[in-house]
Amino acid sequence: MAIVFSNARLIDPEGGSDSLGAVMVKDGVIQKVHAKPFVNRVPAGTEEIDCAGLCLAPGIIDLGVKICEPGERHKESYRTAGLAAARGGVTTIVTRPDTLPPVDSPETLEFVTRRAQEATPVNVRPMAALTKGRDGREMVEIGFLSDAGAVAFSDCDHVVTSPKVFARALSYAKSLDALVIGHPQDPALSDGAAVTSGKFASLRGLPAVSPMAERMGLERDLALVEMTGAKYHADGITTAASLPALQRAKEAGLDVTAGINIHHLTLNELDVGDYRTFFKIKPPLRSEDDRLAMVDAVASGLIDIISSMHTPQDEESKRLPFEEAASGAVALETLLPAAMRLVHSGMIDLPTLWRAMSLNPAKRLGLERGRLAEGAPADLVLFDPDAPFVLDRAKLASKSKNTPFDGARMQGRVMATYVAGRQIYHR
Repeated sequence: MAIVFSNARLIDPEGGSDSLGAVMVKDGVIQKVHAKPFVNRVPAGTEEIDCAGLCLAPGIIDLGVKICEPGERHKESYRTAGLAAARGGVTTIVTRPDTLPPVDSPETLEFVTRRAQEATPVNVRPMAALTKGRDGREMVEIGFLSDAGAVAFSDCDHVVTSPKVFARALSYAKSLDALVIGHPQDPALSDGAAVTSGKFASLRGLPAVSPMAERMGLERDLALVEMTGAKYHADGITTAASLPALQRAKEAGLDVTAGINIHHLTLNELDVGDYRTFFKIKPPLRSEDDRLAMVDAVASGLIDIISSMHTPQDEESKRLPFEEAASGAVALETLLPAAMRLVHSGMIDLPTLWRAMSLNPAKRLGLERGRLAEGAPADLVLFDPDAPFVLDRAKLASKSKNTPFDGARMQGRVMATYVAGRQIYHR
């Protein structure tokens, strides 16, 4: 039976529109997008879901989620991550390879793919490591891993320090049309840093890194991309100093995109306060000027993708002095309400936001998702953009509860999530 989502506020990132309408779904695919809301009647022989004026948008595609299988299942499993994703309106998660052991062989990739299929209600697309063991010395079998289902290759925050090794990997990836994801950071400068350098870091007596470390890392990566012609995505552009280099690369026609995580768009270095380790992430939180520059870059399209950079850490690794505490925060469930801060402040509209959270990640990874259009998979999220609540980290579905938004007043609730037209979450 076909399903009609009637009386919905349709958020279309491809068309850039935000208007009332209706969507018909059949066999897991969007059959028709109607410009009228079908308030009074729907076509015969269909099931109606009255959205009551709430927002209906393509499901979020979250690029760069860490799920701690294998090796650290006590921090996050595919089952709990899948539940968290469904509750957060995330219909596709792109998993990182920085597990224990890392995903650097077809056998390990086959294991995580099987676990994802068994345990998660959402779509899962895995990344693989770029070098064996993520140690930056010998590249993985990119061809075999691509055949096994890897959608991209990255050593995550283990920057490949050797330009020669990185250039070889880029060249090989280019020959196979594979996407390489880099973490732009000069590893020598950022080693041991806990915060961004500046007056705040000096007052707190914390080891710091200059924002220039990101620009230096990005400039090196872009030079090697220009040399090899590879497809490249920078996973975390967080400082205004990096934007001119990114702009030049795009204007030069390089196959380059950039992303940012939601924490760098909604928080700044002062949120660390009195050494609150739930605010310790990587790269560290930046200045308010940098945050505002990043929001503008997302609004203009210079930064293409917003992700959660979901990084579960257990209590033992966070309840330590700030310097020693692990970096990272969970964000699958908080991505949407945190992003709504940008909308409610008038800095970004909903179609632009969904372009960065759904359409652009799908395009970069070559997925037929992220669109509210006929023929697209019916991966949808129904949400109330104005619903207020106070976040209680104890109620998160993730095994780990390390969120910087604990106790924060937020707006934006996911009411239902659908994958291929099937409801996987209802509030």
